[in-house]
Amino acid sequence: MTKRVRVRFAPSPTGPLHIGGVRTALYNYLFAKKHGGDFLLRIEDTDQGRFVPGAEDYIVESLRWAGIMPNEGIGIGGPHAPYKQSERKAIYRQYADKLVQDGFAYYAFDTPEELEMLRKELEAAKTGNTSYSHLVRGRMKNSLTLTSAEVSSLIASGESYVIRIKMPENELVVANDLVRNRIEVNTATLDDKVLFKSDGLPTYHLANVVDDHLMEITHVIRGEEWLPSLPLHVLLYRYLGWEETMPQFAHLPLLLKPDGKGKLSKRDGDRLGFPVFPLQWKDPASGEISTGYRESGYFPDAFINMLAFLGWNPGTEQEIFTLEGLSKVFSIEHVHKAGARFDFEKAKWFNHQYLISQSTEQLALSFALILKEKGLTISHDYVIKVVALVKERVNFVHEIWNQASFFFEAPDKYDQEVVKKRWKDDVPSLIAEVGNLLKSLEPFTAETFKNSIHDFVEAKQANMGSIMNSLRLSLVGGLFGPDLPLIAELLGKEEVVRRIERALEIIKV
Repeated sequence: MTKRVRVRFAPSPTGPLHIGGVRTALYNYLFAKKHGGDFLLRIEDTDQGRFVPGAEDYIVESLRWAGIMPNEGIGIGGPHAPYKQSERKAIYRQYADKLVQDGFAYYAFDTPEELEMLRKELEAAKTGNTSYSHLVRGRMKNSLTLTSAEVSSLIASGESYVIRIKMPENELVVANDLVRNRIEVNTATLDDKVLFKSDGLPTYHLANVVDDHLMEITHVIRGEEWLPSLPLHVLLYRYLGWEETMPQFAHLPLLLKPDGKGKLSKRDGDRLGFPVFPLQWKDPASGEISTGYRESGYFPDAFINMLAFLGWNPGTEQEIFTLEGLSKVFSIEHVHKAGARFDFEKAKWFNHQYLISQSTEQLALSFALILKEKGLTISHDYVIKVVALVKERVNFVHEIWNQASFFFEAPDKYDQEVVKKRWKDDVPSLIAEVGNLLKSLEPFTAETFKNSIHDFVEAKQANMGSIMNSLRLSLVGGLFGPDLPLIAELLGKEEVVRRIERALEIIKV
């Protein structure tokens, strides 16, 4: 009988969730949906020294905004509660003790000063390995070098200690990765990682393995940065007697800087002007605010669609998918091994595709909120007409204002480069004549406007480009916006004439 697929996203609340973390959550979610399984959210907060207030709520809200909703875990509950490691402290100690009893781990009483001395000694000797490993554990203060009586006495006296794994001296650990295939690591290159800390909490390594086993996780889909931990985790499953139920592993490629050189960081976003967090984040210590994709105007579906393609593709030419559509075509087999270069222009392209796919009515309702913030009360029908004219020109709803502000407010300044180039010789007098001509134009439509200007230019033997650009300058303030006759029709005859007369008064060469 095939086991039900169960995956988890298990972030640490040490700060805002990076978009790389959101992608990990997304791939887990898509994998679960594809196979009719469960997607869990677990918070791994064993490192209390790095805990950041508000980070857990930020993680939950980020996933909610993106539509990556777990069906079990934090804020939802389920048969394996609690889903926060700090609330599961009592569970882990028994497994750490079992590892010691079975000879796979040991108590280490070394002080921070002794560990620092060891590190410096190994550095001076240029051994190439400065870690606590099988090479040095035989001369350190631990239960491998002390008698049972000495160990019991130290523990009874309250001596601080940790529990370390006893890494084999020379063993080949083999694991299969769903993205990278066969992985082999010799334990001679590994150190004796701490499994249980002196503060009574497990490290990530022990808690992660224990929780994944108890929560019946079938597939661990996580970032490439955890690849070096794979041999340790494989050994823990073996030592705890869980090798037969060990989950399958898949390590996802890194998200790289736009130039492909190194992991994408907040600093890159700050330097190049794009977000690296899903939502705005205010650092509780410094008060520094980092923008997010939500606040930058991204649609959640566009954000998700963009993330999905950073390290994966469906094997077809199709690029636009709903979340449900992604879940149907997603496969681990199509996840890339190489790092995925982040392309912010492509991110904006995805948002543009979602924007133009929305109905003009929907966009008008969203844009109306921006108009309201600016203190403008405009008829909904008019807003719909404006949005219809400019939606193809923008990537974000807030950019509609940049492209269409002149529909709501007459320009109070004019592009000086255009003025110098176009507003000269007999152009102002010709524009004045056009203004008078338009006063009697009936009906006032885009078609009649266009025809009357064409006839006027022919009759005057004037330059069509100069007249049309100067008219656009008068109505808009610069050389931008949709087709001029459409602008004129929407503004209406009275407003068009008023703006022409105002431009003639204000523009001085």
